Amino acid sequence: MAHVEKLSIALTPEMAAVVRQCVESGEYASSSEVIREALRDWKLKRALQQNELAELRSLWRTGLESGPGRLADINAIKAEARQRLLSQDADQH
Repeated sequence: MAHVEKLSIALTPEMAAVVRQCVESGEYASSSEVIREALRDWKLKRALQQNELAELRSLWRTGLESGPGRLADINAIKAEARQRLLSQDADQH
């Protein structure tokens, strides 16, 4: 690493024990390595969540732009869903 910045962090006793255990087992050479890997995983997870959120927003916008729905309220939606379920059951038997 070309440049390293030292930070002081506070962990719960349980988290600190996990970090120490990983180092003591030889899985990692230092506590810093454990934390760096955890942060890399967190960054990846966060990026995936942001992508999923962007996709959801896009789908929501597409739905809104498609115009009003044909069903008036939640009861109509439920009735249609029940009818579809009954139709699928009838088709399978």
